[in-house]
Amino acid sequence: MGDPASPARGRFVDGYLLYLLARASSIASAEFHEELRGLGVPVPVWRVLASLKGTPGLTIGELARRCLANQPAMSKTVEKLVAGGLVTRIADENDRRRVWVRLSDEGESRVDTLIARAEVHQARLVETIGEDEAEALRIALARVVEKASAKPASDC
Repeated sequence: MGDPASPARGRFVDGYLLYLLARASSIASAEFHEELRGLGVPVPVWRVLASLKGTPGLTIGELARRCLANQPAMSKTVEKLVAGGLVTRIADENDRRRVWVRLSDEGESRVDTLIARAEVHQARLVETIGEDEAEALRIALARVVEKASAKPASDC
């Protein structure tokens, strides 16, 4: 019996999906995040703007979940975006405790520019693995997200 860490047997993490997913995300995101920094756009701001694109608005809690942030941090990010004129906050008509966050016209324009850059970055990644594999990956990852999203979560 050989060494369990030997290259012939392989390391556990080399086939562990969660490790591979996290590592691939980190590597694939690093270049784009650097581009964002060069534009003076913090990654949390990008995530909020991109998450709001194509929606009528999201609650702070939903934004926090989609943007991989905790609710207090998301509230601070939204405050900065409101002050910068990129988003607006609107109280829910049926529940005054619930606040909807929506892109402003300026936010729409800004996110469109950022999305165009993200699409260029994504195209380079897709070129690396091919369109068919990229589509299979999109489908598989969407299933993982959908399944995780189906679990009950607290309303915000």
